[in-house]
Amino acid sequence: MLPLLIKEFRTFFSSLIGYLTLSVFLIATGLFVWVFPGASNPLDSGYANLNVFFEISPWIYLFLIPAICMRMFSDEKKQGTIELVYTRPVSEMGIVLAKYFAALLIVMVSLLFCLVYYFSIYKLGNPVGSIDSAAFFGSFIGLFLLAGVYVSIGIFCSSLTENQIVAFLMALVLSFTLFIGFDYLADLSGFQNMYSLGINEHYKSLARGVIDTRDVVYFGGVIVAFLLMTRTVLKSRKW
Repeated sequence: MLPLLIKEFRTFFSSLIGYLTLSVFLIATGLFVWVFPGASNPLDSGYANLNVFFEISPWIYLFLIPAICMRMFSDEKKQGTIELVYTRPVSEMGIVLAKYFAALLIVMVSLLFCLVYYFSIYKLGNPVGSIDSAAFFGSFIGLFLLAGVYVSIGIFCSSLTENQIVAFLMALVLSFTLFIGFDYLADLSGFQNMYSLGINEHYKSLARGVIDTRDVVYFGGVIVAFLLMTRTVLKSRKW
């Protein structure tokens, strides 16, 4: 599994698209955090927090992660090399996990770069270190888990088609629905319990700085569900 993971990771950064994707995320978040004026800008507001980063990142990832994942299986299906993947001494689940963790590692690279924001705010605070570190790292964990869900959805959608654009659009729509769709349904129907079915409710819970096992179980359950569905799609090709 590890050689396949390394191959996928290297393939992503062997083209300009890999660096462009990460650059878009870093530039977009940097603009919202440091450049665009307003109450959310820590330099304008005078508050040592990165709330705007954690508010905008899920929306940026909503587009970038499907772009990262769309080629994972679609490209190999289109080129007819998917059968070569099956010849590796790795199970279907091993193939799925290798591609999943490769994509997740790519996303993690972008997140690690953004730790610079935290240390910058930490030093700029008056007094130094006045930033709410618990809220930051709770939000950071929440964003990582949210990205994990987006990646699992992207991998699943990529396994369904050989068209990368179709895979991208399916992942985008499905991720959007899980992220914010249940909030709209809850508002329309009046069933407040529907909020707990969406990603946003659990993401906001973690952003408060308290790691609730229910939120972690939710994210883990959604990730496992999509990975298992992806494995089912791969196994169906052998029938």
